[in-house]
Order: sequence, then C-alpha cells, then structure tokens
Amino acid sequence: MIHNLPAGSRRLARAALAPSLAALLLAGCGDPGGLSGAGPTATAVGPTALWPEVPPAASPVVDYGEADTETVKGVEVPDDDIHRVDPVAVVRAEIAAHPELFTDAGGRYRETAEKVAECGRPGGRDRACPVLRAYYRDLTGDGRDDMVLGLRMPRKQLGVRAYTVIDHRLTEVMATTDSTLGVQIAGRDLIIRSPSTLPGYEYRTVWSWDRRQQAMLAAKDEILRVGTARPAAPSPTRSPSAPAPAEPTPTEGLSSASPQASPR
Repeated sequence: MIHNLPAGSRRLARAALAPSLAALLLAGCGDPGGLSGAGPTATAVGPTALWPEVPPAASPVVDYGEADTETVKGVEVPDDDIHRVDPVAVVRAEIAAHPELFTDAGGRYRETAEKVAECGRPGGRDRACPVLRAYYRDLTGDGRDDMVLGLRMPRKQLGVRAYTVIDHRLTEVMATTDSTLGVQIAGRDLIIRSPSTLPGYEYRTVWSWDRRQQAMLAAKDEILRVGTARPAAPSPTRSPSAPAPAEPTPTEGLSSASPQASPR
C-alpha cells in the first residue's frame, strides 16, 4: 500500500499512478451533463435595405382602426366600477351612436340591432340575444378590471369590443368585427384568431394597451401554421373556366379573414 512506503517512494508511486488514473477517467463513460460543442456559429448578418431610392410613404395604406377610442354616451359607471355596467346597455349605446351601421337602410348590421332590441324584454328570446357574456381583466395595467364584450354579427362574424374607464367615463378602446376562430386573453393581451384562405393556417392578431395612445393597438399580426393541409379533391362537375374551390378547413362556413380586419 502507498501509505506504508517511505516519503520518497510515496512520491514516486503517486507519479506512476497519475497517468493511469487520467487514462481511466478518459476511457470511462464521462459526465453526461458536461459541455459539448454545438458546431460552428452562423455569422450574424444585418438587414439589407432594398430600393433605397424609393421615397418612404407619406400616409398609411390601410386604416386598421388604431387608436379609435370613443366615449360611450348615456352609460354611467357607478364608482368607476366597470363590473356594474350593463353590457346590453353598452351595445345599445353603440347602436344609437352608429345608425349608419345598425339602423339605417342598407346598414350591414341591422339584423344584429333588431336582435339586441329583444334582449331582456319580457317574452323576448334571450337565447337569441347576440350580446355575449362579458369578461373582465386588467388590460391597461392600472390595477382595475376592464371589460371585453362579444357581439354576434351577420355572416357568422363576431364583434369584439374592449372598454375601460377614463376620467370617470366608460370609453371604448378597441373595436373590431371579423370572422373569428376564437378569442383569448393572455396576460394583458387580447388575442383574436381568424381563419385564413390557406388550408392549415390561421391569422392571429394580438391587441395590446398603448399608454401613449390610450387605446388597444394591434401590436402583432401574423399568419401561423396550425395543421397539415390536404390537397383539394378534383370536382368532375366544375367548369374548366371556373376557379378551383378552396379546400375546406375546420372553419368551413366562416368567411375568410384578412390581416387588416376592419374596425366595427
């Protein structure tokens, strides 16, 4: 044994054992949690400006309804508590403020206005009331709940509205109407999913509160793959000159959405 040898012999024994011990460590299984090389790192490449001679646009091409806020007239907010506001009253105030959309001849949402008039009436058809359940969440970050309303519209579309209290007045800070697959709240973001004309894809718009504009802005608008597209089956009765029908998706029956969903 090493500890029974003289001091000089112990030093020689340790020197002889050191290479063997290192060889055993190198030949073993190794530490599975150790660092390993990931290969060469790609060189970072900055963006390249295309057509720098083209002057920048002076005005926006599409009006997405950003920062379109509106004070709701005729609806009070007791003690600034938005929970005490009647959602049906809020929708009726919107209908009264926009007759060109809801009540005038040719208004695109006249059918919705007629159904809202029956909400809550004795003998009325509450099941047909297009005003959906209100949801409450702090969207502005001020520590108080805000209100999100859904309103069924013609052609299987859905109106989505967000309200907050500004200067003791109920204020609409976001309004959009579109074909919708689903609406979600994540943190303080309002996410609207809409069908795409591309099978296996969907649009997803994230609305977020902007303190400078005092409104919900469409902060992110993207098209995402959500499934595997199947090739469209040929139709033997289709005219050669007619365009091929789009492959039906799980959202069949909803009109197609575009990234630029019109407000209201």
